[in-house]
Amino acid sequence: MAKLEALISEADRYLKVAEVEDYPGAHNGLQVENGGKVARVLAAVDAGLPVIKKAAAAGSGSLLVVHHGLFWSGMHPVTGIFREKLEIMRKADMALYSVHLPLDAHAVVGNNV
Repeated sequence: MAKLEALISEADRYLKVAEVEDYPGAHNGLQVENGGKVARVLAAVDAGLPVIKKAAAAGSGSLLVVHHGLFWSGMHPVTGIFREKLEIMRKADMALYSVHLPLDAHAVVGNNV
């Protein structure tokens, strides 16, 4: 198993998360942590409820990497589907990493390449 902290540090460095400005309210990088160990890395475009449910079914200790994360417009109440997403991730010990414009702009693995 890999350590979550090491994976996030390397992803942030490689994707230059701190250097690429994004939309106000968007949060690139780790959005939800797990217990600190990663057994598998999964990827999707959006952190939608069906995606989170499917990732949770893959087993505990997952790191879900998405292009469109949970946070786009700053703070909002933890209610409804948003609450359900967080509860599923907590029960599955799932971490969520979102990378939007830094992924679009990356010269090697970016969506614009």
